[in-house]
Amino acid sequence: MSIDDLGTDPVEPRRRRAATGRVSMAMVAARAGVSGQTVSRVVNDSPRVDPDTRARVERAMAELDYRPHRAARALRTGRSQTIGLVVTTLATVGNSRMLQATAEAAAERGYALTLVTASHGVASAFQSLAEQEVDGAIVLNEASAQVATAERPSGLRLVVVDAATDAGFVAVHSDHAGGAAAATAHLLSAGHAVVHHLAGPVDSFAAAERERGWLETLAAAGVDAPEPARGDWSAESGHAAGDALSAASAVFCANDQMALGLLRALAERGRRVPEDVAVIGFDDVPDAANYRPPLTTIRQDFTALAQRAVDALVNEIEGAGAASGPVVVPTTLVERTSTR
Repeated sequence: MSIDDLGTDPVEPRRRRAATGRVSMAMVAARAGVSGQTVSRVVNDSPRVDPDTRARVERAMAELDYRPHRAARALRTGRSQTIGLVVTTLATVGNSRMLQATAEAAAERGYALTLVTASHGVASAFQSLAEQEVDGAIVLNEASAQVATAERPSGLRLVVVDAATDAGFVAVHSDHAGGAAAATAHLLSAGHAVVHHLAGPVDSFAAAERERGWLETLAAAGVDAPEPARGDWSAESGHAAGDALSAASAVFCANDQMALGLLRALAERGRRVPEDVAVIGFDDVPDAANYRPPLTTIRQDFTALAQRAVDALVNEIEGAGAASGPVVVPTTLVERTSTR
């Protein structure tokens, strides 16, 4: 069977590759009716290819399930085609979802992902990534607070998720304050005189932004803000806040896990949700719709957040320029039974 005999059957190219090994540039060139040099230019994103030819080559690559050889490409470009991801923990729902979404977004841009935990500090994680010769790194959530004071290897390109904007890196984050404002306004519009807040850790950018959105919305409505209760993102800490919040009629929780613990604490005290207390969370974890009652929450788009972070980093790596100012991803109110 020749290349021309393969047709457009999406299964056949994979069978051929399984039988003969890696699909080569020569095979792509033959399918597209161009030279191997033209295929190389398309693979390396050269501007010296006209749009029609580029489209024909890319179609042939897709039909043959062609994958550029990473090591060979690294030799040509001087890049490892690998980016790092720095986390302090994967125990939180947000971090684990961001890991999956970032790996998928990196693969779409042709990059591998190397995970490093900051168990010995962010500076140590940066050094480990530099030794692995990554092209850049993304820092997630809790680790982001350490970036400003951490020593960074020269030339390490950086995108930080959930951090205040700094001249040394690109900041990407969800619209935490806007989401918190929407949650607070939703509860006020339902007739609650005041909205209490179960806040996150004091050193968290996301927690601070959500608290800011809550405070500003109460102030705009002429409502004095009560002292917030505070947790550590865990359901256990939400449960522990039950005494402080048991008399409230409406509570905005800084994440869904703490809301889960609070729901249990309220039930133990004979307080019904939503009849006696309206509760709203933040994140829209996969289980939120199955809480008892189903939880009204603010949805973070983790896929979009990871995509924007990867795009910002890869664009800088490949010379497309760094993003100007923070990249903010919108959030969405998802109404369920806990506030009805």
